[in-house]
Amino acid sequence: MLEELSHAQWQEFEREGYLRLGHCMTGDELAAIQQRMDEIMLGTAPVDYSRMMMQLDRIPGKTDAPGPGGKGHKGATLHYRKIQDLEFDPLFLRYMQRPLFRHICCMVYGADTPVACMRAMFMNKPAADPADGGGEQAGQSVGGTHLVWHQDRWTYFDRDPLITIWTALDPATVANGCVHIAPRRHHTLINPSHVSGFMTDDQAHALVAEAETVPLEMEAGEAVLLHNYLPHSSGVNSTAIARRAFSVCYMDAATVDTQNHEYSLIFGDGALDPERL
Repeated sequence: MLEELSHAQWQEFEREGYLRLGHCMTGDELAAIQQRMDEIMLGTAPVDYSRMMMQLDRIPGKTDAPGPGGKGHKGATLHYRKIQDLEFDPLFLRYMQRPLFRHICCMVYGADTPVACMRAMFMNKPAADPADGGGEQAGQSVGGTHLVWHQDRWTYFDRDPLITIWTALDPATVANGCVHIAPRRHHTLINPSHVSGFMTDDQAHALVAEAETVPLEMEAGEAVLLHNYLPHSSGVNSTAIARRAFSVCYMDAATVDTQNHEYSLIFGDGALDPERL
Protein backbone atom coordinates (compact mmCIF):
# COMPACT_ATOMS: atom_id res chain seq x y z
CA MET A 1 0.00 0.00 0.00
CA LEU A 2 1.10 3.56 -0.70
CA GLU A 3 2.45 5.67 2.15
CA GLU A 4 3.48 8.70 0.08
CA LEU A 5 2.76 10.11 -3.36
CA SER A 6 5.55 10.41 -5.89
CA HIS A 7 6.20 13.68 -7.69
CA ALA A 8 4.65 12.20 -10.84
CA GLN A 9 1.51 11.16 -8.95
CA TRP A 10 1.15 14.61 -7.46
CA GLN A 11 1.50 16.18 -10.88
CA GLU A 12 -1.19 13.85 -12.19
CA PHE A 13 -3.54 14.87 -9.38
CA GLU A 14 -2.95 18.56 -10.03
CA ARG A 15 -3.54 18.09 -13.76
CA GLU A 16 -6.55 15.76 -13.66
CA GLY A 17 -8.23 16.73 -10.39
CA TYR A 18 -8.21 13.15 -9.13
CA LEU A 19 -5.76 10.31 -8.45
CA ARG A 20 -6.41 6.62 -7.91
CA LEU A 21 -4.63 5.54 -4.71
CA GLY A 22 -5.07 1.80 -5.16
CA HIS A 23 -6.21 -0.53 -2.40
CA CYS A 24 -5.89 1.24 0.96
CA MET A 25 -7.41 -1.53 3.11
CA THR A 26 -6.44 -5.13 3.73
CA GLY A 27 -9.14 -7.73 3.19
CA ASP A 28 -9.69 -8.03 6.95
CA GLU A 29 -9.95 -4.25 7.37
CA LEU A 30 -12.46 -4.02 4.55
CA ALA A 31 -14.58 -6.83 6.01
CA ALA A 32 -14.55 -5.17 9.45
CA ILE A 33 -15.63 -1.79 8.07
CA GLN A 34 -18.33 -3.38 5.90
CA GLN A 35 -19.69 -5.19 8.95
CA ARG A 36 -19.54 -2.07 11.15
CA MET A 37 -21.40 -0.06 8.52
CA ASP A 38 -24.21 -2.61 8.40
CA GLU A 39 -24.32 -2.68 12.22
CA ILE A 40 -24.64 1.11 12.32
CA MET A 41 -27.55 1.02 9.87
CA LEU A 42 -29.26 -1.80 11.77
CA GLY A 43 -28.87 -0.02 15.10
CA THR A 44 -26.62 -2.60 16.77
CA ALA A 45 -23.24 -0.82 16.66
CA PRO A 46 -21.50 0.42 19.85
CA VAL A 47 -21.72 4.08 18.78
CA ASP A 48 -23.40 7.23 20.05
CA TYR A 49 -26.28 7.57 17.60
CA SER A 50 -27.31 10.93 19.07
CA ARG A 51 -24.30 12.61 17.47
CA MET A 52 -24.64 10.96 14.04
CA MET A 53 -26.48 12.56 11.14
CA MET A 54 -28.42 9.79 9.36
CA GLN A 55 -30.54 10.12 6.22
CA LEU A 56 -32.72 7.41 4.75
CA ASP A 57 -32.80 6.75 1.03
CA ARG A 58 -35.85 7.47 -1.11
CA ILE A 59 -38.94 5.30 -0.77
CA PRO A 60 -39.07 3.08 -3.90
CA GLY A 61 -42.19 3.60 -5.95
CA LYS A 62 -43.23 6.68 -3.96
CA THR A 63 -40.64 9.41 -4.39
CA ASP A 64 -37.38 10.19 -6.15
CA ALA A 65 -36.26 12.52 -3.35
CA PRO A 66 -34.02 11.38 -0.47
CA GLY A 67 -35.76 10.28 2.70
CA PRO A 68 -35.87 12.04 6.08
CA GLY A 69 -32.65 12.83 7.90
CA GLY A 70 -31.21 14.36 11.05
CA LYS A 71 -29.39 13.31 14.19
CA GLY A 72 -30.14 9.83 15.49
CA HIS A 73 -31.09 6.40 14.22
CA LYS A 74 -34.03 6.28 11.81
CA GLY A 75 -34.83 2.56 12.06
CA ALA A 76 -33.19 -0.79 11.37
CA THR A 77 -32.72 -0.88 7.59
CA LEU A 78 -29.90 -1.13 5.06
CA HIS A 79 -31.62 1.58 2.99
CA TYR A 80 -29.79 4.58 4.38
CA ARG A 81 -28.53 7.09 1.84
CA LYS A 82 -26.04 9.00 3.97
CA ILE A 83 -24.55 8.77 7.47
CA GLN A 84 -22.14 11.41 8.77
CA ASP A 85 -19.96 11.93 11.89
CA LEU A 86 -18.15 8.61 11.45
CA GLU A 87 -14.95 10.14 12.83
CA PHE A 88 -16.42 9.30 16.24
CA ASP A 89 -16.20 5.58 15.49
CA PRO A 90 -12.66 4.29 16.24
CA LEU A 91 -12.70 1.86 13.31
CA PHE A 92 -13.32 4.63 10.79
CA LEU A 93 -11.03 7.11 12.56
CA ARG A 94 -8.06 4.75 12.36
CA TYR A 95 -8.57 4.52 8.62
CA MET A 96 -8.90 8.30 8.28
CA GLN A 97 -5.55 8.77 10.05
CA ARG A 98 -3.53 6.55 7.71
CA PRO A 99 0.04 7.82 7.06
CA LEU A 100 -0.79 8.23 3.36
CA PHE A 101 -3.72 10.50 4.15
CA ARG A 102 -1.61 12.55 6.57
CA HIS A 103 1.03 12.89 3.84
CA ILE A 104 -1.58 14.10 1.33
CA CYS A 105 -2.94 16.66 3.81
CA CYS A 106 0.60 17.95 4.41
CA MET A 107 1.08 18.42 0.66
CA VAL A 108 -2.24 20.25 0.29
CA TYR A 109 -2.35 22.38 3.43
CA GLY A 110 1.28 22.51 4.62
CA ALA A 111 3.39 20.26 6.80
CA ASP A 112 2.69 22.11 10.06
CA THR A 113 -0.98 22.87 9.44
CA PRO A 114 -3.48 21.15 11.77
CA VAL A 115 -6.16 19.38 9.74
CA ALA A 116 -9.82 18.87 10.67
CA CYS A 117 -12.55 16.65 9.30
CA MET A 118 -15.17 18.65 7.41
CA ARG A 119 -17.19 15.43 7.15
CA ALA A 120 -16.61 11.69 7.42
CA MET A 121 -19.52 10.26 5.53
CA PHE A 122 -20.98 6.95 4.44
CA MET A 123 -22.71 7.15 1.06
CA ASN A 124 -24.97 4.35 -0.13
CA LYS A 125 -26.77 3.30 -3.29
CA PRO A 126 -28.88 0.43 -1.90
CA ALA A 127 -29.44 -2.61 -4.09
CA ALA A 128 -32.33 -2.40 -6.52
CA ASP A 129 -35.68 -2.98 -4.85
CA PRO A 130 -38.21 -5.16 -6.74
CA ALA A 131 -40.96 -3.00 -5.25
CA ASP A 132 -39.81 -0.14 -7.47
CA GLY A 133 -40.95 -0.79 -11.02
CA GLY A 134 -40.37 2.72 -12.28
CA GLY A 135 -37.34 4.82 -11.54
CA GLU A 136 -35.28 6.22 -14.37
CA GLN A 137 -35.91 3.20 -16.58
CA ALA A 138 -39.56 2.20 -16.64
CA GLY A 139 -40.14 -1.41 -15.71
CA GLN A 140 -36.69 -1.81 -14.12
CA SER A 141 -36.22 -1.81 -10.36
CA VAL A 142 -33.58 0.63 -9.12
CA GLY A 143 -32.08 1.55 -5.77
CA GLY A 144 -30.44 4.70 -4.53
CA THR A 145 -30.97 8.36 -5.29
CA HIS A 146 -29.66 10.26 -8.32
CA LEU A 147 -27.07 12.90 -7.40
CA VAL A 148 -26.85 15.76 -9.91
CA TRP A 149 -23.64 17.40 -11.14
CA HIS A 150 -21.94 19.55 -8.53
CA GLN A 151 -18.64 20.60 -6.96
CA ASP A 152 -17.95 20.08 -3.25
CA ARG A 153 -17.80 23.71 -2.21
CA TRP A 154 -19.72 25.51 0.55
CA THR A 155 -20.27 29.27 0.82
CA TYR A 156 -20.33 29.35 4.63
CA PHE A 157 -16.56 28.78 4.99
CA ASP A 158 -13.96 31.55 4.96
CA ARG A 159 -11.71 29.25 2.89
CA ASP A 160 -12.58 26.20 0.85
CA PRO A 161 -11.84 22.62 1.93
CA LEU A 162 -9.80 21.25 -0.97
CA ILE A 163 -9.63 17.45 -0.86
CA THR A 164 -11.77 14.37 -0.34
CA ILE A 165 -10.62 10.76 -0.09
CA TRP A 166 -13.37 8.43 -1.34
CA THR A 167 -13.10 4.69 -0.62
CA ALA A 168 -15.28 2.02 -2.20
CA LEU A 169 -16.74 -0.46 0.29
CA ASP A 170 -18.31 -2.49 -2.52
CA PRO A 171 -17.41 -2.75 -6.20
CA ALA A 172 -18.49 0.53 -7.82
CA THR A 173 -19.72 0.08 -11.39
CA VAL A 174 -21.74 2.02 -13.92
CA ALA A 175 -24.63 -0.39 -13.30
CA ASN A 176 -24.76 0.19 -9.55
CA GLY A 177 -24.39 3.97 -9.63
CA CYS A 178 -20.66 4.75 -9.53
CA VAL A 179 -19.45 8.34 -9.42
CA HIS A 180 -18.90 10.09 -12.77
CA ILE A 181 -16.32 12.88 -12.96
CA ALA A 182 -15.20 15.58 -15.41
CA PRO A 183 -11.37 15.45 -15.31
CA ARG A 184 -9.35 18.67 -15.62
CA ARG A 185 -12.40 20.82 -14.87
CA HIS A 186 -11.42 21.52 -11.24
CA HIS A 187 -9.69 24.88 -11.73
CA THR A 188 -12.79 27.09 -11.66
CA LEU A 189 -16.10 27.16 -9.81
CA ILE A 190 -19.04 26.68 -12.13
CA ASN A 191 -21.80 27.97 -9.85
CA PRO A 192 -20.05 29.82 -7.00
CA SER A 193 -23.25 31.41 -5.67
CA HIS A 194 -24.87 28.07 -4.80
CA VAL A 195 -24.48 27.30 -1.08
CA SER A 196 -23.12 23.80 -1.74
CA GLY A 197 -21.79 23.95 -5.29
CA PHE A 198 -24.70 22.43 -7.22
CA MET A 199 -25.04 23.37 -10.87
CA THR A 200 -28.11 24.58 -12.65
CA ASP A 201 -29.60 22.28 -15.28
CA ASP A 202 -28.15 24.48 -18.03
CA GLN A 203 -24.70 24.43 -16.46
CA ALA A 204 -24.80 20.64 -16.06
CA HIS A 205 -25.92 20.14 -19.66
CA ALA A 206 -23.14 22.43 -20.90
CA LEU A 207 -20.54 20.58 -18.83
CA VAL A 208 -21.55 17.18 -20.20
CA ALA A 209 -21.63 18.54 -23.75
CA GLU A 210 -18.21 20.19 -23.54
CA ALA A 211 -16.17 18.01 -21.19
CA GLU A 212 -15.00 14.43 -21.17
CA THR A 213 -16.85 12.62 -18.38
CA VAL A 214 -15.47 9.43 -16.89
CA PRO A 215 -17.13 6.76 -14.72
CA LEU A 216 -15.03 6.00 -11.63
CA GLU A 217 -15.42 2.24 -11.55
CA MET A 218 -13.54 0.88 -8.54
CA GLU A 219 -12.93 -2.33 -6.65
CA ALA A 220 -13.96 -2.74 -3.02
CA GLY A 221 -11.21 -1.32 -0.80
CA GLU A 222 -9.84 0.96 -3.54
CA ALA A 223 -9.55 4.68 -2.77
CA VAL A 224 -9.35 7.81 -4.89
CA LEU A 225 -8.15 11.31 -4.05
CA LEU A 226 -10.52 13.99 -5.36
CA HIS A 227 -10.09 17.74 -5.62
CA ASN A 228 -13.26 19.23 -4.15
CA TYR A 229 -13.79 21.40 -7.24
CA LEU A 230 -13.81 18.34 -9.52
CA PRO A 231 -17.34 18.18 -11.02
CA HIS A 232 -19.06 14.89 -10.24
CA SER A 233 -22.42 13.15 -10.18
CA SER A 234 -23.82 9.66 -9.66
CA GLY A 235 -26.84 7.71 -10.82
CA VAL A 236 -29.05 4.99 -9.38
CA ASN A 237 -28.37 1.31 -8.76
CA SER A 238 -29.96 -1.23 -11.08
CA THR A 239 -28.17 -4.26 -9.60
CA ALA A 240 -28.60 -6.60 -6.65
CA ILE A 241 -25.36 -5.31 -5.09
CA ALA A 242 -25.26 -2.16 -2.93
CA ARG A 243 -22.76 0.56 -3.76
CA ARG A 244 -21.43 1.64 -0.37
CA ALA A 245 -18.57 4.11 0.07
CA PHE A 246 -16.74 6.05 2.78
CA SER A 247 -15.95 9.67 1.92
CA VAL A 248 -13.73 11.96 4.03
CA CYS A 249 -13.28 15.67 3.37
CA TYR A 250 -10.15 17.08 5.06
CA MET A 251 -9.78 20.82 5.67
CA ASP A 252 -7.46 23.37 7.25
CA ALA A 253 -8.40 23.34 10.94
CA ALA A 254 -8.24 27.16 11.03
CA THR A 255 -11.24 27.34 8.67
CA VAL A 256 -14.03 29.57 10.02
CA ASP A 257 -17.60 28.37 9.57
CA THR A 258 -20.12 31.21 9.67
CA GLN A 259 -22.82 28.70 10.72
CA ASN A 260 -20.75 27.88 13.83
CA HIS A 261 -20.52 24.14 13.28
CA GLU A 262 -17.77 22.36 15.20
CA TYR A 263 -15.21 20.16 13.46
CA SER A 264 -12.93 17.50 14.91
CA LEU A 265 -9.15 17.68 14.62
CA ILE A 266 -7.75 14.69 12.70
CA PHE A 267 -4.06 15.62 12.36
CA GLY A 268 -2.15 17.85 14.77
CA ASP A 269 -1.80 18.35 18.52
CA GLY A 270 -4.99 17.36 20.29
CA ALA A 271 -6.32 15.28 17.39
CA LEU A 272 -8.97 12.66 18.02
CA ASP A 273 -7.49 9.43 19.37
CA PRO A 274 -9.26 6.19 18.39
CA GLU A 275 -8.09 4.60 21.66
CA ARG A 276 -9.97 7.23 23.68
CA LEU A 277 -13.28 7.38 21.86
